[in-house]
Amino acid sequence: MNIQNTIETKVKEGFLALYNTEIPSVEFQATRKEFEGDITVVVFPLLRYKKGNPVQIGEELGKYLVENVSNITNYNVVKGFLNLVINDVFYTDFFNSVYSDSNFGFVSPKTDEKAIMVEYSSPNTNKPLHLGHVRNNLLGYSVAEIIKAAGKKVYKTQIINDRGIHICKSMLAWEKFGNGETPESTGLKGDKLVGNYYVKFDQEYKKEIGNLVASGISEEEAKKQAPLFIEAQQMLLKWEAGDKEVVALWETMNSWVYAGFDVTYKSMGVDFDTLYYESNTYLLGKDVVAQGLEKGVFYKKEDGSVWCDLTEDGLDEKIVLRSDGTAVYMTQDIGTAIQRVKDYEDVGGMVYTVGNEQDYHFQVLFLILKKLGFDWAKQLHHLSYGMVDLPSGKMKSREGTVVDADDLMVEMTDTAKTISEELGKLDGYSDEEKNELYRTIGLGALKYFILKVDPKKRILFDPKSSVDFQGNTGPFIQYTYARIQSIIRKANFDYSKPVVIELHKKEKELLKQLELYPETIQQAAANYSPAVIANYTYDLVKEFNSFYQNVSILGEENQDKKIFRVQLANKVAETIKSAFLLLGINVPERM
Repeated sequence: MNIQNTIETKVKEGFLALYNTEIPSVEFQATRKEFEGDITVVVFPLLRYKKGNPVQIGEELGKYLVENVSNITNYNVVKGFLNLVINDVFYTDFFNSVYSDSNFGFVSPKTDEKAIMVEYSSPNTNKPLHLGHVRNNLLGYSVAEIIKAAGKKVYKTQIINDRGIHICKSMLAWEKFGNGETPESTGLKGDKLVGNYYVKFDQEYKKEIGNLVASGISEEEAKKQAPLFIEAQQMLLKWEAGDKEVVALWETMNSWVYAGFDVTYKSMGVDFDTLYYESNTYLLGKDVVAQGLEKGVFYKKEDGSVWCDLTEDGLDEKIVLRSDGTAVYMTQDIGTAIQRVKDYEDVGGMVYTVGNEQDYHFQVLFLILKKLGFDWAKQLHHLSYGMVDLPSGKMKSREGTVVDADDLMVEMTDTAKTISEELGKLDGYSDEEKNELYRTIGLGALKYFILKVDPKKRILFDPKSSVDFQGNTGPFIQYTYARIQSIIRKANFDYSKPVVIELHKKEKELLKQLELYPETIQQAAANYSPAVIANYTYDLVKEFNSFYQNVSILGEENQDKKIFRVQLANKVAETIKSAFLLLGINVPERM
């Protein structure tokens, strides 16, 4: 139990003892620099349970805590803020207890607890991964790692959207205009080749629409009557009917895409425990829709389409099967969720990492699954995130204006190379070491820039500012880690034994930040927010740099103090590395 938990328990006990009143929670904040203290209890929220003067209540609680908590040595009250002074012994004892703990902050999963399945990426097989997918993958992967660190068993998964009209558009365009091109014959990654034909379809489709509009047809009708669109619809029906030629082409082109995706995922540093394919799960979804019809969860309209009426729940009517019997996204998502629980009986909840434009879709999906009677549907969460914008504006896949994920990672590496060479800090590195370092810095900059922002917020991504070696950036934190490694390499004495010293103010401030790490992991997991970890790490690094600038480490004459400071620096480095791994970011040993 950390000091904050201890104090919260004692404040509740004190409130009950002093005022015969129970309180549900206690609000804390860091003590302001101008006042004496290490942690502050905010008294104002407690006035809801005990009317009175906040200063007097603070004084009475402060006296109670000094008498009943051995580590609290003093207190002062400023208006409605109770500032508590924690003794050095608490912090040195805490540090000595965690110094050798390589899993500091992490909780082992309980064998009897249900697992969480985290879905992310979930691409369409008609185009390569782009900047939007980058945020999705980084968020999903990091949230999975954080939930795991918080003590849950986690399965990382994706649903590959490998069927539907959009896939048929790429297939049809390749069939008509491809002249037998393959990834091998063009030298292109398979996902990029297929994506080119998705763009080609859109270009040719627009030409047909233009010709039809010129002949006097309305634009809305022209979109429906364009020959290419009709052919794509027919191809989808053939695919669902199992037409051998269409299925063979689909398998070939999808295999090109999967090979391309694998390269991108490896470069990005994300992985999955299991994969699901819409082409498999939509069939189960159709079966469940049929069962739901019998139970009255769904109803059929005159044209044969199947719907779910959610108006009594404040939502709308939602189609779950088209009139021609083909599935919609909702059909597939119903089938996928059910299949996952069949495959993994220990799954008790799921997290869907999907952009906020799908907020309504997931409201509907979760409600339908509850209506179908699945208990686990109460433990479904949509990790909704904002879009990533560029200074040039919004991206559109079909128009070919997206920022390709592979190209972005190369650009980030090149930007890191340019800035690192300008700073001139890489003397003595081989070309191979330099290239690896550029990549570590570039990808670290990209990942940190995206993950430090609350998932719900939209991001304006600027590659160059993300590779700044100053401020709240990945490279700044990586540089601090490398600086500590340099200190450790120079520490040519035994610093393994625990020591007890009188703490310098900067040592205490740094220990207070370290002590928050386990609680930070739990908070990040509860909020599905890597930003909590990212910004904690930045605060830790700022505290370390303040410590580094104000006290001597290797130049300290007192041996116990020197040992403690090397140990403290080493533990900070371990925690930076641990936190960054939760974000999927590597740290360099030298920079």
